[in-house]
Amino acid sequence: MKTFKDVLPRATVIFLIFTLLCGVVYPGIVTCIAQLFFPDKANGSIIEINGKKYGCELLGQQYTDDRHMWGRIMNIDVSTYKDESGKTLMYAAPSNLSPASKEYEALVKERVEKMRDANPEMDETAIPVDLVTGSGSGLDPHISPAAAEYQVARIAKANNMTEDEVRKIIDRCTDGRFLGVFGEETVNVLKVNLMLDGILQ
Repeated sequence: MKTFKDVLPRATVIFLIFTLLCGVVYPGIVTCIAQLFFPDKANGSIIEINGKKYGCELLGQQYTDDRHMWGRIMNIDVSTYKDESGKTLMYAAPSNLSPASKEYEALVKERVEKMRDANPEMDETAIPVDLVTGSGSGLDPHISPAAAEYQVARIAKANNMTEDEVRKIIDRCTDGRFLGVFGEETVNVLKVNLMLDGILQ
């Protein structure tokens, strides 16, 4: 019968081998492949122009002025985090409100009123649901083409542009279905707004 002393050397060698393979070799290979073939995605899909970082194309940012496209409702909290100087940091996080709750109903109603007020040209046109509801993560960077179209008249007027010029920008920021079959077409709000500002070409 083998004792602990007999098994220990072999167990230690196996432990070291798997630590090296799983903790160094495999992560190193995956990192190299990612940096070689998908450097943008591997580094966080950050939109960087002339050395300045404007955000991640995978995370939503809040816009509420007439000149920019609005995204989905974000669960904003300004009470939790502070930077080194003590300044309060704003961040978004998933919401735990039930779609059947009165709080969520009030949030949607408030958003509907804001959308109606900000887009009077649309009159009684039905508001696309993604403009008045939050996503599961609270950080969705995309809206539907219908939600983007709903805002075209306001954006064009506020930026002294034609509606067709705004639509061309939206088209450039629209992602098709995955493999042409799965999912839905989506519009990246941050990219649209950076193009409206002349930052992204």
